[in-house]
Amino acid sequence: MKVALFGGTGFVGSYLIDELIKKDHKPQLLIRPGSNDKLLNPKQCNIVNGTLSEPSAIESTLKGTDAVIYNVGIIRQFPKKGITFEDLHFEGAKHCMDAAVDLGIKRFILMSANGVKMDGTGYQKTKFLADQYLINKELNWTIFRPSLIFGDPRGEGRPEFCSQLKKDMLSLPIPAPLFHPGLNPLNAGKFAMSPIHVGDVARFFVQSIDMESTHKKIFELGGEIAFSWKELIKIIAEGCGKKKWMIPAPALGVKAIATFLGRFSWFPITADQITMLMEGNVCDATEAYKLFEIQPTPFNTDTLSYLRD
Repeated sequence: MKVALFGGTGFVGSYLIDELIKKDHKPQLLIRPGSNDKLLNPKQCNIVNGTLSEPSAIESTLKGTDAVIYNVGIIRQFPKKGITFEDLHFEGAKHCMDAAVDLGIKRFILMSANGVKMDGTGYQKTKFLADQYLINKELNWTIFRPSLIFGDPRGEGRPEFCSQLKKDMLSLPIPAPLFHPGLNPLNAGKFAMSPIHVGDVARFFVQSIDMESTHKKIFELGGEIAFSWKELIKIIAEGCGKKKWMIPAPALGVKAIATFLGRFSWFPITADQITMLMEGNVCDATEAYKLFEIQPTPFNTDTLSYLRD
């Protein structure tokens, strides 16, 4: 089967391509000019050069395909550079959905995120709007909403949570912050996440292509175990072969600084990212693992071995 993939050069996208090829599908990718070198196996893909702002490029990517995966996503925006959540999470997805309908392509699979909501951050709101737009289209859609995704980023330029945490926090000669709401440090680092391995996410996506039982359904994806922020830092540090001191840090103060400096790419975190961290990101994917017959990859020092120098 020929599958159109939008967002193939990123962290998750590279694993989606591998899984598509493994299952004898032919990926057809929309790649921004100058980004072809980010592909790990270009000879096994059909490549269309262009951007999501070009209707003809979207149509060329979809032409002759049997299914569509929209995996475009950014973790922070830079409006002055023309990189926004609105354009990439919502407008781009909407254009691809509309084009799929026009071309008679029925199968559409969307990468969303756990915790999306209309009254959330810019990231959460635009992901939620894309979900709602797809739900109301005449398509055989499936929406996946993963929690924290971890795994080997396989090179520079593919942001991955644990690698970024190592770079921006664990490698610095200062204690790691245990964020807490308000002024009570006893609540520091208690918010939790359900980390899921990127390989498992790719398997969910690709298996769903031929599974009619997944049509018009939303799946929240996470690992078997939820870890607190404090536990996450400890495990990631051990995965790096480090020991890390941790200290309580009032989220309000850090957010105030991030509000001013978060627009600069060199600053490691934005105010919205702190907001989403503090909300936690936990889900129960037990039934999804059973339906897809996938054995979840554990989050531990062995599966984080890619963090070691």
